[in-house]
Order: sequence, then C-alpha cells, then structure tokens
Amino acid sequence: MNYKTADLRRALAGDYAIGLMPPTARKRFEQLLLDDAHLRAELAQWNTHLTSLTEPLSAQPVPEHVWQAVVLRIEPQKLHVPAKRPFWTWLRTGAVVCSLLIAVTVGLLYTRDNAQYKATLLSGTQQPGLRIEAHADYLKVQPLELAAVDAGRSLELWAIPVEGKPVSLGLIPTGGDGMIGLSESQQQMLGTRVVLAVSLEPRGGSPTGQPTGPVLYQGPLAAL
Repeated sequence: MNYKTADLRRALAGDYAIGLMPPTARKRFEQLLLDDAHLRAELAQWNTHLTSLTEPLSAQPVPEHVWQAVVLRIEPQKLHVPAKRPFWTWLRTGAVVCSLLIAVTVGLLYTRDNAQYKATLLSGTQQPGLRIEAHADYLKVQPLELAAVDAGRSLELWAIPVEGKPVSLGLIPTGGDGMIGLSESQQQMLGTRVVLAVSLEPRGGSPTGQPTGPVLYQGPLAAL
C-alpha cells in the first residue's frame, strides 16, 4: 500500500482518530507514526477537529432593545426596607461570609494544581491501559488494565510531537501508579500537540534516547 498518497494518509488518520481502524491496521499505523512526522501532524489535526466538537457553545449577548422591552413589562416594585437586625444576626452573617471566603480561597489554591491536559493510552486491541493527567510540573499516572512487565524490563513514556523525534518523559512507575516529574523543556512540549506512547525497554529505560522496543500503549494528549 502506498502510504505517501495524501488522500490515503488523511483517510487512515481519520479512521484511527475516530476508532474505526481494525486492531491489526492500528498496530501498523502506530509503527508508521513513530517515524513519520507528517503523518503525526495529520493525526493531530483530526484530534483537534474532534476535540472542538465537545467545546460548549459561547453565550450570545441579548440586544439592548430586548432588555428595554422586558423592563417596560415589569410592574414597579415597592421598596422594602428590612427591619433592623439584632447584633447576633449580624454576627451569624459575618461568620457565614468568612466561611465562604475560606472556601473560595481553598478552591482557588486547589484549582492552581488541577490537571491541564489528559490522555487515555490504549493498547493495540483498543483496551485502555493507562490514564495520564498533566499538571504544571508533573504527570499523574494511573493504571487501568496494565500488562505485567518482567523484572528486567521497564515501561518508558514518550511524547511524540507533530514535528520531530520522540522525547522521553520518564519511566512509568512500578505498577503504573505514581507521578513523573517534568523539566521545563518537557512542560513546554506538552503545551503543543503531541501523542503519548509507552514502549517496552530494557530495565532503566532506552539506552539510545529513542524507543527501541515495541509500542504497547498510545493516545493523544488533549487539553482540558
């Protein structure tokens, strides 16, 4: 099959992104992705288009004349002056306000460390193997249906950019559950369109700086 044909490459990337590609064809396509930057770019475009379909619709402003018509139909309301509240009522109100301020402050601090990107990495048979959340300076890794790895082997996580070679993000923690710290250059890379992949490597990681073993799991990294 001539994989250099633009129409065929576009169709294959679309079938892969949507999930219509058979398991055998998906494995062959994933091997092509490792060495074909233009094919990764085609896949990234498909993923971007599909992700945009899930974005919420933006609110549309109401024309001024509509608001004026609504106001004209509203009957004048009588001004209600509440009775003077006792001291204990104001004290309770103040306590409620303080509680709300504390809750908002804690919520803001928590939000600062929320995940910015996420990915679910699938095996060649479309089984979810790993869930990855990208935070400001680390990755949170959670196993789903992770295959067992021999003692002399390691699982290594790679970021595959649209243009360029795969870049190692580190080793998957033992058992697949844990965190992976990110350098500044790795953080910047995750801000671009990349595909994450996990390869089977010798214990301690690839000795060449590039994947040497088979790709076991793969999936696009999407912004939240």
